[in-house]
Amino acid sequence: MARLLAMGIIGLVVFWAGLWIWGAWNDEWSGYNAQFYASDGSCNIAVVPIMGDIGTISYPADPDDPEAAAYPSAVVDDILFKLRIAEADSYIEGILVRIDSLGGTPVASEMLADALKTSALPVVALIREYGTSGGYLAATGADTIFASPLSDVGSIGITMSYLENVGKNEKEGLRYVQLASAPFKNYGDPNKPLTAAERELIERDLKIYHDEFVKQVAENRNMSVEDVAKLADGSSMPGALALENGLIDALGNQDSTREWFAQELGISATEIEFCE
Repeated sequence: MARLLAMGIIGLVVFWAGLWIWGAWNDEWSGYNAQFYASDGSCNIAVVPIMGDIGTISYPADPDDPEAAAYPSAVVDDILFKLRIAEADSYIEGILVRIDSLGGTPVASEMLADALKTSALPVVALIREYGTSGGYLAATGADTIFASPLSDVGSIGITMSYLENVGKNEKEGLRYVQLASAPFKNYGDPNKPLTAAERELIERDLKIYHDEFVKQVAENRNMSVEDVAKLADGSSMPGALALENGLIDALGNQDSTREWFAQELGISATEIEFCE
């Protein structure tokens, strides 16, 4: 009886050991484990893209708008997850954030800037085609910003503009019926005219958002609020002009960042390998 019991216990141990080995092998073979590492063991600079409209949630693309379908969304939680993975990977010594974004929501952009600013690793933001509005705010959290002379940079400002449908609806015989428990509950609805009081309310908020945007850029870029305010007219500028105005630190491409990382890490540029 004791012998049968011992054989049964050994059988269970062998079974569970085999199951664990198979699971580990399957996780590795299927690529499941790879999602929790930024490096393959040979590269040392994590590459984290910020592409498209920055937001806390992702909206499905309009099927009738092919351009919208082609333009991705940069969901902040997905990007933060990649940053945490890079920071926890012992092979990773720095982070390159590649930015192709025309902007996004204020809070999501602020979250990315704060995450880059507080990272324990050296962080470079590389603006490629676009780093404007919220995309630029996110970039300012990096230790240094690179951009091409031809990149579109800046556009410091806030917009809440929209297309009003009132005239179109009247032509189509549609009448807006307002049913709201508070006088400003429907403000900004494109199917009703904007009243003077509603415009005043929106412009009040725009000023608050704008001033905070300027303040954060000034803080992150070690510039005076007055200097940033002069640039905060909503316009963007080529990378070459952005360098002259202090919005970026250097002109170049991804390969140009090697020397910066090498200097920060105290190694040769040949030892810098991007994980991509």
